[in-house]
Amino acid sequence: MRFRKDINGLRAIAVIAVVLFHFNSEWLPGGFAGVDVFFVISGYLMTKIIFEGVKNETFSILTFYCSRAKRIIPALAICCLVLMLLGWLFLSVIDYKVLSKHVFSSITFLSNIVYATEQGYFDSSSHEKWLLHTWSLSVEWQFYLLFPIFVLFLVKLMSYRNARLILLITTAFSFFISVIATDIWPSYSYFLLPTRAWEMLVGGIAYLYPLKLNFKNSKICELTGLLFIVLSYFVFNENTLWPGYLAFLPVLGCYLVIQANVSGSFLTSNFVFQKIGGWSYSIYLWHWPIVVFIGFYNYELSILNISLGLLLSIFLGFLSATYIEKAKLSILFPINLTIIASLLASIVYFNDGVISRFHGEQKRNNLAAQRAINDNDYPEPNLKVGPNNVRYIKGTTEKNILFIGASHIEHTYPYVSHYGSEYNIYYLTKGGCSVLPSDKKMKWDCSNVKDYKKLIETVNFDKIVTSFYFFHFRLPISVNERSAQIYTRIKEYDEFLSYIKENSKEVYLILGEPRGKEFSPKYSVRENLNDSITVDYARSFYNTHNFALKKLTELDDVNIIDPIEYLCDTHCRTNNGDDFYYMDKTHMRPWYARKALGYLSSILDPSE
Repeated sequence: MRFRKDINGLRAIAVIAVVLFHFNSEWLPGGFAGVDVFFVISGYLMTKIIFEGVKNETFSILTFYCSRAKRIIPALAICCLVLMLLGWLFLSVIDYKVLSKHVFSSITFLSNIVYATEQGYFDSSSHEKWLLHTWSLSVEWQFYLLFPIFVLFLVKLMSYRNARLILLITTAFSFFISVIATDIWPSYSYFLLPTRAWEMLVGGIAYLYPLKLNFKNSKICELTGLLFIVLSYFVFNENTLWPGYLAFLPVLGCYLVIQANVSGSFLTSNFVFQKIGGWSYSIYLWHWPIVVFIGFYNYELSILNISLGLLLSIFLGFLSATYIEKAKLSILFPINLTIIASLLASIVYFNDGVISRFHGEQKRNNLAAQRAINDNDYPEPNLKVGPNNVRYIKGTTEKNILFIGASHIEHTYPYVSHYGSEYNIYYLTKGGCSVLPSDKKMKWDCSNVKDYKKLIETVNFDKIVTSFYFFHFRLPISVNERSAQIYTRIKEYDEFLSYIKENSKEVYLILGEPRGKEFSPKYSVRENLNDSITVDYARSFYNTHNFALKKLTELDDVNIIDPIEYLCDTHCRTNNGDDFYYMDKTHMRPWYARKALGYLSSILDPSE
C-alpha cells in the first residue's frame, strides 16, 4: 500500500492537538477532536486494506487481525507493564487496584466500555486514570474486529456497487444514532463504538467514493479540510456535547484532506509533521500517563513542567516507535504480552492492590482507606409513587416528609432510616442531580429529581428537606458566564423555595458540610494529609453559596441548618484515629452519618 505523506501529516496534526489539549485545555480547548481525525484515518486505511484484498482475492481475515495485533498491542502492553511496575513501587492499594482494572480493560480492548460505565457521580477524576486515553484504541479495535466481517458478508451477498451503497447508508444511520444518543446519553455516546463508528466509516467512504479533482481543486479541498480541523480545535471545548453533529466538522475536514490527496504539500508533508506523524501512536500512548503524573502528585502546571512533559512525551514516543513498533515481531509476541499484562493486572485486582507491599502505619492507613472508599448506603428507588421513583420509609402516622436533592441529601439516609420516625419519609434523590432548570449538563438521567412537582402534587408533605450544597454544581469556568449563571440559579432557587413552601408546612434547607481533600481516604493516604481542617478553611469552600444566600428572597420561614456548626469546633476532624469519616472528599460514610447527624432529629421528631 502506497505511503501517503498527507495522511501521516494528518496524524501529526491530530496528536499535537490531543496532547496540547491534555496538558493545558486552555491552549487548544477543542483539541480532543484530534481523536476524531484519527478515527477517520483508521477507517480510510482499514477500508482500503480490506477492499483491495477482497478485489485481488488475497484478503485473509486472520492475517488482518494478526497485522492489527502486531501494530497495536506491543507498544500498548509495554506501556501497561511499565505502569504496573511503577504502581507496585509508588501507588496506594486503592490507586493500584484501580490501575490494575484499567490495565486489564485496556489490554483486552474493553476500556471504552469500562470508562463509559465509570462516568457516574462518584467516579474519580479523569486526571487520575492512567490509561483513560486507551478508550479510543478500544473503539478502533472493536471496529477492526467487526468491520471486515461486515464487509465480507456484504460482498458475498451483493455486488461491489451495492456493498458500497450499504456502507454509505450504514454511515448515515450511525451518524443519526450518534446525534440522537449524544443528547440523551452523553457519556456512553462519547466512549462507545455505535456512536463513533460513523467517523471511521466516513474514512471508508473517502476510499469507496474517491473524488476526481484537478490540482487547483485538490489544493482548495486540502486547505478547506485543514481549516475545518483547526477550527474545531478552537471553537469547541470540554462543555461541548460530543460527538453528535458537531463532530462532523473535524470529520469532514479530515475527509476533505484525504480526498484532496495532495502529495508534497508543505502543510502536511513537512519534516516535523512527518516525524511526529510516524511517532504519533506512541506519543499518544505515553503522553497521558505523564499528564496524570503531573496532576497525581500536585506538580504545578507551569510552562516549565508542561514543556518538560511535552518533551518527555515525544522522547518516549520516539523510543517506542523506533524500538517496539518497528521491530519485526512474530504474532506470539503480542499474544504473550497480552497474557502477561492481563494475568498481572488480575492478580493485583483480586488481591485488592496487594496490601502486603506495606508495613506499619502505612499498612494501617491503607487498610483504613480500603474500608472507607466505597462504604455507602445511599437510597435507590424501591417504590413508584405517582410518576416518580423514590425511596420510601414507612412510618406509623399519615404524616409525610420529603427529602429532595442530590447525594448530599442521600447521605442523610443512614441516619434517617435508623431513627425510627413516625413520619412516612420519601427520598426523591439522585447523585449529581439538581432541581434547577438551567443545570442541564448532567451525564446521567435526572428526570425524577427535575420532575419533583409531580410527586409533590401526588403526596401531601408536612415537611420538605433539601440541600443547598448542589448550588455550585457545574458552574461555567468563564467569569462572565459564571456570574450570569449564578444569578440565574438564584432566581430559579427562589422559585423552587417558593413552590415547596406553598406545598408543605415546614421547609428545611441544609447548608454544606465540611469537605476537602483531607476528608478523602484516597487522597489522605496518597499525599499524607492532615487529619483535620480549620473551620475557616471549611467555610471557604462555600463563598459562592454564601453570596447566593444573601441574594435569595424566599428564605423567610425556611429553617436553615448549618452542619459545620454541629460537626466542628475550632477544627473539623477527618477521622477518629482508626477510621475515616468520609468515603471521598465530600460524602459521609454510613456509620459516621448515623453518629454525627443528630441535627436532623428535630425534623424527624413529630413533637418538635
